[in-house]
Amino acid sequence: MLGSSDNAMGKHRKHRRKPSSRGRGMRLRRWVVERVRLDYPRAGRRGVTRWLPSWRQMALLFLFCLGSLTGLLSYLYLQTDIPKNLNDFATQQDNVYYWADGSEMARTGPVNRQEVPLGKVPEKVQWAVLAAENASFYSDSGVSPSGLMRAVTRMVTGGETQGGSTITQQYVKNAYLNQRQTFSRKLTEMFMAIKLDGRMSKQEILQRYLNTSWFGRGSYGIQRASYAYYGKDVSELNASEGALLASLLKGAGTFDPTLSAKNHERAVERWKWVLDRMVDIGRLSKSERARYTKFPEPQAPPRPVGLTGQIGYLVETAKAYVSSHTDISDADFDLGGYQIHTTFEKPKVKALNKAVNKARDKLDPERRPEDRHVRIGAASVAPDGAIRALYGGPGYLEQGFNDANASNVPAGTSFTPFVYAAALRDGVLLQRNGARTPVTPSTLYDGNNEIAVHTPEGPYWDRSGKIVRATNDGDHSYGKVSLRQAIVQSINTPMMQLGMDVGLDRVRRASIDAGLLPSSFGARVPAFSLGTATPSSIRMASAYGTFAAGGTHNPPYSVSGLTHGGQQLGLRKDRAKRAFSAQVASEVDDALRGAVQSASGSAHGAAVAGEEVAGKGGTAQDGTSAWFVGYTKELSTAVSLSRLDPKSQELMELEGMGGEGAASPDTYPLDIWKSYMTDRTAE
Repeated sequence: MLGSSDNAMGKHRKHRRKPSSRGRGMRLRRWVVERVRLDYPRAGRRGVTRWLPSWRQMALLFLFCLGSLTGLLSYLYLQTDIPKNLNDFATQQDNVYYWADGSEMARTGPVNRQEVPLGKVPEKVQWAVLAAENASFYSDSGVSPSGLMRAVTRMVTGGETQGGSTITQQYVKNAYLNQRQTFSRKLTEMFMAIKLDGRMSKQEILQRYLNTSWFGRGSYGIQRASYAYYGKDVSELNASEGALLASLLKGAGTFDPTLSAKNHERAVERWKWVLDRMVDIGRLSKSERARYTKFPEPQAPPRPVGLTGQIGYLVETAKAYVSSHTDISDADFDLGGYQIHTTFEKPKVKALNKAVNKARDKLDPERRPEDRHVRIGAASVAPDGAIRALYGGPGYLEQGFNDANASNVPAGTSFTPFVYAAALRDGVLLQRNGARTPVTPSTLYDGNNEIAVHTPEGPYWDRSGKIVRATNDGDHSYGKVSLRQAIVQSINTPMMQLGMDVGLDRVRRASIDAGLLPSSFGARVPAFSLGTATPSSIRMASAYGTFAAGGTHNPPYSVSGLTHGGQQLGLRKDRAKRAFSAQVASEVDDALRGAVQSASGSAHGAAVAGEEVAGKGGTAQDGTSAWFVGYTKELSTAVSLSRLDPKSQELMELEGMGGEGAASPDTYPLDIWKSYMTDRTAE
C-alpha cells in the first residue's frame, strides 16, 4: 500500500506542470500594478498621506532614475571623442582698433606663447602649480568626482557649473573646448579628460597644460609668463616665483599684483597659501619655506611696441571698456581677432596733445625743481557720452599711467557747480527738524572772507576745537552776493555754507547723479563743497556735459562697436539718467556761461572760444591742483594739473611753476583748454 501510494505521488509529481517564465512575468507585472500603480493614490488613507508614495514606490523611482542616468552617461561617454586638432593658436590674429571715422588706429598682438619641454620647468615650479591647482594629479583618473557632482547639482538647480577641475580637465578646456561654464561643456570636458588620461602620460598632460594656460599680460604658456613677469627663462625660476605664477592661474586679472593695491594684497595671500600648501603635500621642506619671506615682486607689465604717444592711452581706455561692458574674458580677448571701433576722433586727439605740449614748453624741469613731475590729464566728451579725445601723459611708452583717468587730483572749486545744482534741486534746511526751503539763483548769501560755517545747531567746530571758517581767494570780501554771482565770480564762502545748508549727503548724491563716481569722495566735512573729491578728467568732462544736455547724464563710453570674425558682438551700454530737471540744468548752465561771458567772470578768458562757451576753473584749497572745465553744446572738455612726487606718490604744491614772473599755475589748464578749443584742425 505504501508503495502504491508512493507510486501515485510520484506520478502526480511527474505530471505537475512547472510554472513558465511567461507566467512568472505576468504575476510580477500584476504585483507591480496592484502594489504600485493601482495603489496610488494610496487606498485606505486620507488627507496628505493618501498622496505620499510608499517606500517601495520611492525605491523603484530611485532605481529607475539611477538606471536612466547611468545609461545616459554611458551613451554620452561612448559618443564623446577627442578631436584630432588642438585649438589652433598659430592662426590667432591681432586685435585692431579704429578711429571714429573708421580708419585704423592701432593693432595689438599677436598671441605671446612659446612651448617648452617639461624637463625645462624646475620641479619645484611644477609642484607649485600642482599644489595650487590639483595636488592629486599623479594619482587621480583625470576628473574630480566632487566636481562632477557639483556640475550635476548646478544643472539640476538651473545654475552654471564652476570650479573643481583637475589639471587634465583644464588642459582639455584650454586645448579643445571653450571657456564657457555650461553643463554640457563641463560634461564633455570630463569625458574627454577620462579618455585622455588613459592615452597620455601624466608628464605629457602637465607639459601641455603648462604650455597652453593663460597667465595674463597676453602670455600663453609658462615660458612667456616667466619673461612677462620676471624677465627670465622659466628654467631660472625658483619656488617662490613659481608660486606667484601658479597664483595667476586662478585669474590673472585678479592676482597680477601690479594692477592695483587690492590685487597686490590678494596676490601676497595666495602666494603664501601656495608655498604653505607645497609644504603640506611634502613638496617643499619647512626650512626652504622659511627662506621665502619676501614676496617676489614681478616687473611692471611690458608695454606693447607701437603704442607710442597718445595711442597707447586710447587703446588702454577702449580695452578697459570692452572688458567691463561685455562677457569676453581677458584671456579670450588676448587671443585676438577682435575689431574695436572707438569713439576717438584723430584730429581732436592731435589738437589736444598739441595744446598740452605747448603749455609744457613753458616749463623748464632741467633748471627749475618746481617744474618737475608735472602731471596733466585732459578729456573731451560729447553730450551723448562719447569720449572724443584724451591726453593721458607725455607718451604711453614713457609713462604708462593714464592721467586722463587719474583719480587722485582734487577737483577744487570746479566742484562748486554740483553744490549749486544740489541746492536748486533739493533746497536747504536752515532749522533743525524744519521744512526744506527752496533757493533760487538770486538767493543771497554772505560772501565775506573768514565767515564762520554754520549747521542748523550752530557753528561747526573742528576736531581741534576751533570754529571752521571759509576763506576766499585773495582773502577778498564781497558782502551779500547771490548764489549765481558766487558761481560767476568763484566766491568760496557762500558755496561752503550752501553745502552745509543743503546737506553734504545731498551734494554728494547730486554730483554722482551728474556723473562722478562714488569712489571719488572722501570725508564729508565743510571743505567737501570746495572740491576735496578726486574725479578723473573723463568724469569731470562728462559731469559738466550733463548741464549742456539739459540735465540728462549720459555715461562716458569709448567703444561704439565690436566685431569678431565678421560677427557683430553686443556691448552693454550704460543707460542715460535724468540727474536734474531742465530748469535746474538751465540755471546752472546760465551761471557757468556767465563765468565765461561776463567781463567780471572768473573764466572770462575762455570766451575766445565762442559765445556759447560755459565753464569754470578751480583750485584745491591746499594748492596741489588746478582745473578748467568748459563746454559747448557739442563738447565738454576737462583739463587737470598737478605735481606728483614719484617716490611718495603724494601731490606737491603747484606754487612756483614756470619760475619768477610767470602766470599763476591755475592759468595752465585754461590756456590748454583755449588753445585746444580754438585749434581749427580739431574740427
